[in-house]
Amino acid sequence: MNEIHSADLKDREQPSDNDRLENNDNDSNDNLEINDNLDISQFHRVDINLYPLFIAIFEQKSISKAALILCISQSAVSHALQRLRLQLGDELFIRAGHKMLATPFAEQIYTPIKQALLTLQSIATSQNSFDPKAIHSLKIAVHDEIEPIIFPKLLAHFHSLDLNIQFLSAKLDRKTMFSDLSIQQADFVIDLKQHCPSNIHYQSLIEDHFVVCSQQKNVNKTIYLNAPHIGVSSRRTGQLVEDIDLNRQQLSRQILLRCQHYSTALQVLAQHPEAMLTIPKLILQNLHYADSIHVHELPIALPKIDIGMYWYQDLAHNTRHQFLRAEILKLAQLI
Repeated sequence: MNEIHSADLKDREQPSDNDRLENNDNDSNDNLEINDNLDISQFHRVDINLYPLFIAIFEQKSISKAALILCISQSAVSHALQRLRLQLGDELFIRAGHKMLATPFAEQIYTPIKQALLTLQSIATSQNSFDPKAIHSLKIAVHDEIEPIIFPKLLAHFHSLDLNIQFLSAKLDRKTMFSDLSIQQADFVIDLKQHCPSNIHYQSLIEDHFVVCSQQKNVNKTIYLNAPHIGVSSRRTGQLVEDIDLNRQQLSRQILLRCQHYSTALQVLAQHPEAMLTIPKLILQNLHYADSIHVHELPIALPKIDIGMYWYQDLAHNTRHQFLRAEILKLAQLI
């Protein structure tokens, strides 16, 4: 079965941190001499807390984004970076426009530092049992039209678990959604399935399909294609998702008007007896519409709609994140 993909997001595939670790592993070992003899007496001069900061700046190429991840001020990041520069005897990062670019030495030490921190993290958390009551917040970026399908049930589900979680639904920006995940501005994104960078994971949650709304009592393929249609998209220009798939079948339709929300489209539909609206069924179930409007099965085959959750790969083994993913997946099976 084909799937609906979001039409307004450009491919932005980039190598993941894991890919970088794998691809650079041999180079790093060739260029950086590792001393197997541990001299514990040297560690009083080493501030280990500076190294997560190094990783954050290296991966985000930004002082401000690193500060967001580390939950400290930009000034604190700048001062800590200066201390690390003195400790390592290298500039580490050089500003180029709005980006902080790594020096050759920083490129060389990135892999062993990341591997060391992952090892420390694994050791520190291996014996800790996870308590869901320690979760205090959950932030999800979600499209306006998908929010009513997910959020009310999400709140009810976690309330049934007796968890005191503060929920935040953030407006989805498809231009920045993947970078927002990588700097942990959101725990999850819930949206249509689409191509995503290799450092972002996707899990399908819900499968939906299009239906047709109209005041007309009967709808077939000929009536559907000849009728005026109301289109819905948050974008001002560009083809609608339905029209992309119709064009693949060498079919077309007339767009009477285009608006941003299905709720608006349903109100307009009540004023135009001949018009039609193609809408996902689950979204329609959460909206009010006039008694004069009839719901019909779509007379033309269109791909199913795949809605799922996205998350940043570095959180794949995080116990808090694993618990939240599992519970959201349980909830989706009930929708």
